[in-house]
Amino acid sequence: MIKKYPNRRLYDTQSSAYITLADVKRLVLDDEAFQVVDAKTSEDLTRSILLQIILEEESGGMPMFSATALSQIIRFYGHAMQGVMGSFLEKNIQVLMDIQDRMADQSQGLYNKQFGPEVWAQLMNVQTPALQNMMNSYIEQSKDLFVQMQDQMQDQTRNMFTAFPFAPDANPKKDTKKK
Repeated sequence: MIKKYPNRRLYDTQSSAYITLADVKRLVLDDEAFQVVDAKTSEDLTRSILLQIILEEESGGMPMFSATALSQIIRFYGHAMQGVMGSFLEKNIQVLMDIQDRMADQSQGLYNKQFGPEVWAQLMNVQTPALQNMMNSYIEQSKDLFVQMQDQMQDQTRNMFTAFPFAPDANPKKDTKKK
């Protein structure tokens, strides 16, 4: 449990010490469970603190998100697909983490040692084109599945509402020829 005080200081109740965002980042990297709450109101501030860490990381040397990607994410807020987008991103990040874990396990089996971050960086530099092709293929498959799911949902919705006096097709093709 981490308490955030009005003076913006973070207090780790387990270690009985004030900590920084860098310390919270270390908790995340160490896969430690934690919660950040407002010291006065007990409001959960965990997401807000995690977003601050992401902002600091993005402001640093090598950002993960391009301005285009951030703009696209912002466009989903308030959109009917907002919930789907959050779930989609979460699941795809988990898939990437699973792939990384499998690669680490395989490297352990092959070389009898765990690769460190430096070795992974070198491997990624060498494997970038192959990895990029694999990721592009995965993204294309995800896109195709998403489009299929959307088409199925539209068909099911049309079938549900056929008894109602609505137009049978929400997007009728209009004849553009003038008579």
